[in-house]
Amino acid sequence: MPIYEFYCQECNTIFNFFSRSVNTEKIPVCPKCLDVELSRRMSLFSVSGKAKEEGDMDDLPFDESKMEKAMGYLACEADSINEDDPRQAADLMRKLTGMTGLKLGDGMEEALSRMEKGDDPDEIEAQMGDLLENEDPFKMSGKKQDSAGRRRLPPNYDETLYDL
Repeated sequence: MPIYEFYCQECNTIFNFFSRSVNTEKIPVCPKCLDVELSRRMSLFSVSGKAKEEGDMDDLPFDESKMEKAMGYLACEADSINEDDPRQAADLMRKLTGMTGLKLGDGMEEALSRMEKGDDPDEIEAQMGDLLENEDPFKMSGKKQDSAGRRRLPPNYDETLYDL
C-alpha cells in the first residue's frame, strides 16, 4: 500500500496521500487550498531510475544512478553496524553523502560531527531537535524561484496522511 507525495505550489506545501493500491493516475486537489490541483513529487529516498516521471525530476540535486547505487550499498552496510555506536551511524551517513554528492545542511552537519565524536544521538536530538526539525537535512543546489524571480522558501510538510 503506497504513500504518494504531492506538492501545492500555491501554499508551498507537500502532502502525503495513502492509496490502498498502486495509483499513478489520480491527482488530488490541495487539502488546504481546496481547489488547486497538486503535482506529484518523488520522495528523496524512494527515487529509482524507473520511477522518473516526465518533468518531475529534472531539478533534483543529485544523480539518480548514484543515489540508487548508494542506497543499495547502504542497505547492505546497515545490517552490519552496531546500533549502539553513533560513530558507525555517522560513518554510514558520510558514505551516503560522499557517494551521492549531497551536501548536509548546517544543523545536520553539526549533529553528524557530534556523532562522529561519539556523542549520544538522543542527547543531540534533545539539544538540537527544534533546529533539525526546521531545516532541510540536505542543502539543495539550484534554489527554486517563483514566477517573479524571488527565491522560494523550502516547502512546508503537512504531516497528515490523506486518502487518495
